[in-house]
Amino acid sequence: MDKEVLIRVVGTQVQEGEEAAEPIEILVPGQYFLKNGTHYFRYEEYMEDFKDPTLNYIKYNDHKLEVRKQGLINVTMVFEPGKRTVSFYTTPYGTIEMGLTTRKLDIRDQDENHVCVSVHYAMDMNDQHTSDCTLTLEAFAKHVIQL
Repeated sequence: MDKEVLIRVVGTQVQEGEEAAEPIEILVPGQYFLKNGTHYFRYEEYMEDFKDPTLNYIKYNDHKLEVRKQGLINVTMVFEPGKRTVSFYTTPYGTIEMGLTTRKLDIRDQDENHVCVSVHYAMDMNDQHTSDCTLTLEAFAKHVIQL
């Protein structure tokens, strides 16, 4: 796949007591490379009302997905099926401690033009389940139009 790619990130978060949630989606240019069986992505994300971006670094292999954000938002989230990890999510408004229990890591469509990985996880705060979440990351070679 090209080093320069289009990255599509879709996240859903179903709160306790809700049946469905509206997905949050972004489509941004970014970089991709594969090294020793691990996929790496980098892209910038902008929040409304703030001019400085948050840098996003994502890496995954067959066993683990890691999302790291640096800038306006700071966090490292690690997703390994069957495991619970703790992350500290820091924003301009404060820091939140959250637990992430990975239920499923789904890797599909890995070829020279497209990669796709999804993680299904439960989020908790203060050891209380708060929501069920899905994060899907897709990268498309820039010459491929497929959205």
